[in-house]
Parts: sequence; C-alpha cells; structure tokens
Amino acid sequence: DLLHGEKSGKKIGKMSSIVVKDAEETKSLVWFRNDLRINDNLALNSALSAPGKVIGFYCFNLSMFKMTNLGFPRIDKFRAKFLLETIENLKEDLKRINITLIITIGDPVEELMRVISQQKIKNIFFQKEWTQEEVEEEDKLKNEYNNINFKSFYSQFLYDPNDLDINNISNVFTNFRKHCEKKLNVKDLVEYPKKLLEDNLLKDDYLTPSLSDLGLEDFEIDSRSAFKFKGGYNAAKERLDFYLWQSKKINFYKQTRNGLIGQDYSSKFSSWLSNGSISAREIFWEIKDYEKNILKNQSTYWLIFELIWRDFFKYISMKYRNKIFKIGGILEKDYHWNTDNKTFDKWVDGLTNEPFVNANMLELKYTGWMSNRGRQNVASYLAKELNIDWRWGARYFESQLIDYDVHSNYGNWMYVSGVGNDPRDRKFNIKFQAERYDPTNKFQKMWLQTRIF
Repeated sequence: DLLHGEKSGKKIGKMSSIVVKDAEETKSLVWFRNDLRINDNLALNSALSAPGKVIGFYCFNLSMFKMTNLGFPRIDKFRAKFLLETIENLKEDLKRINITLIITIGDPVEELMRVISQQKIKNIFFQKEWTQEEVEEEDKLKNEYNNINFKSFYSQFLYDPNDLDINNISNVFTNFRKHCEKKLNVKDLVEYPKKLLEDNLLKDDYLTPSLSDLGLEDFEIDSRSAFKFKGGYNAAKERLDFYLWQSKKINFYKQTRNGLIGQDYSSKFSSWLSNGSISAREIFWEIKDYEKNILKNQSTYWLIFELIWRDFFKYISMKYRNKIFKIGGILEKDYHWNTDNKTFDKWVDGLTNEPFVNANMLELKYTGWMSNRGRQNVASYLAKELNIDWRWGARYFESQLIDYDVHSNYGNWMYVSGVGNDPRDRKFNIKFQAERYDPTNKFQKMWLQTRIF
C-alpha cells in the first residue's frame, strides 16, 4: 500500500484516488535512492530538462526493516528515524519547486511498477548504483519496460567516474589519492533546480511514514549521544555552516578527529553523505570557499582527505563488486572464522573482556553513533581477537549506524579484518588505544557506569 494523504484530511491508503488527466502527456519520474536532496542532483536536474511533468518517488523497502537471522533488522530505529526525517525534508523541498514526492512502503520494484502504470511514466531518472540488490532492482524494471527511457547518473562521488579507469584503480589509498589530486578536478555543482508550474503537482499529498509504520519503536535521543542531529538537507546545511563559518571548528579538525565525546570533535557530515541528503561536492566546494576566505591549513585539507577516502571505498566496491561481501574479501584470503552467536552477542551488548570495546559498543547500541576511533577498535577486536566472521560485524553496523554507507562500511571492515586494502594487516592494541584516547577513562565511565539491560 502507498502512504498518502488527501489535501482535505491526510490519511493512509491506496493509490486508487490518483486520476491521470491526460494519458498521452509525457511524464518523467525521479526515482530517489541514496540521493535524497534537490541540490546538486544530476537525476533531478536532467528530469527537469525533459518535456512534460515530473514526479518524485521514494519507497521504504519493507524487507530492510524485518528481523534478520542475527537478531536485528537491516535498518534499526536510529538509522530509520534519520531516514524518515530526510524524506520529510526532501518532500518539502520538492514541493517548493512544485514536484510531488510519492512515498510508499513495500517492495521498490513492485511499487514502482504500480506508479509507472497509474501515472503513465515515459522516462525514469535515477542515481546509478552497482551493488547487487540495487542492480537487480534496475534489471527487473528494465526487463519489464522496454518502452520506458531509463537514465542513470553517478552523483554520489567527489571525483567523476567518467574521469577514471575503474579497472586500473590502485588498491592502495595513497596511490589513489595522489592520482586524483594530481590528475582530476572536482566538477562544479549542477544548477539549483528550476521551479515548475503549480499544475505539475499531483492532487495527493503523500505522508512520510512513522517508525511504527516500519515496525520500529520510537525513542528519545540519549543525553550522552555525540550525534543529536536531524536528517535532511536543511540540517546538513546548518551543520556545514556551523562547523565551518560559525564555530570554525574545522580549523582544528586534524587535532580533534580522534575524539570520543561530544558533537564537535568531528564534522559528523558522514550521516548526511550516507543517504545523499548532501553531496560530497557541495561540502568540498564549501571547504574550498572557506580556505579562500578564512583559513587554509592541515585541518581543512584533512576533511577533504576524508572525502577522498570515501570515494576510494566506492571505487574499490565498483571495481570488485560482490567480493566486498565475501568472507575472503577482495584479497580472497582463506582465514578460519568463528560463527559463535554467544560470543558475537557479547560483543554487541558490550560484555567482552575489554572495557574500551564495551563502552563503544554501548554507545552504538543506545545512540546509533560511534566515533571513528571506536569503530576501528571494536572491529579489530571482533575480527582479530575473537575471530568472528567480520561480516557479522558489518551487518550489525548496517543495522545500527546512522551514517551507514555500504561501500565505506564493507571497505573499512575488510581493511581492519585483513582481507581488504590495508597493506600491513594491522591489529589494534586495545589497551594502548584506550590509554591514548581515553586516558582519564571519562568516555568509558560515561557508558559503563550507566548500563541499561
């Protein structure tokens, strides 16, 4: 069923109320996936250049919210709430340029087929993905509709894929980074989307679902959380403005980025980048503007450096495809891995023999956030000390992390687990890490003294 509300009293119901005035009129549909913004959106801008009317579409894939065999859904409440807020923001932004966002819950392909049929869609514009599930969705649609014009765009990158030879990308980040910085340019943002005539809007105003509609419980943000931000472009822009221009926290990013407590030790941009509610290019050009007008130093560069890391894992994913999900990783390592549920559950619940690991896991459990330093330590502990199948850890991160990004998540897990892009295959000394980054035990006390079970 589709979630929608009629202008006179919103409700949840089916699409039967939609009436197509002119079956012959050309209509284009923008299929939003992980590009949940109107700014710097290639698919949207291309659709606006096509003749006829434009409709937006987003489907909450119901299978993503169902329990897995590991005891948690693929998207749990923290990530889900951020996504819901993002879609509400996207809906309002689209409405301002007179585009309706059709919002549905179900199977994306089935829901799209229903909309295509009822709206007589001629063109579909969307962000191109390359991981298996997304590719299968595309293929099903294309096999079903050979009379529809499908146009896809890579708009999740800093550096344009058309400027790189994907098959010859280096497996070593430093080589990749140097090549990009020397040989490539970051393209300008696409123009702000034009406003259409008001008659482009559909009669129906579609509701953004609630957590309960997705089978999840609502919650209050934990007072200790380092991430108390909302989803959507508006919140992303506010954070970008604060972190650069208002507070100038970016000036000290390189010194503070390994912090554990508070909102401002890191930029927190990753959550908005993960679902595409802001583009990497917009952040890049904002930093460049800041460097030109305020200050350019190692810290401002280091934030760009992190954006290049993000690109690197996307390109590694594109190069190796499904290998990033295999137990041997892109290196095809034949290690022995344990699949002991009790040991894994203790890791999840923060009940291991390492207090620093436990504190970080409790933070994740109760907030949907964990610092970069924490992630590296808990991942190393699961894979290198407990020898648990690293993909279980990657799946738990997918469920919990507000800023989950499939390419960065699996790229980092492979890296730490010795089956990816780390040429030195390092193992973290957890006790040393705790002493270095939490010398007064402040972070550990914050989480370990207030256990909630």
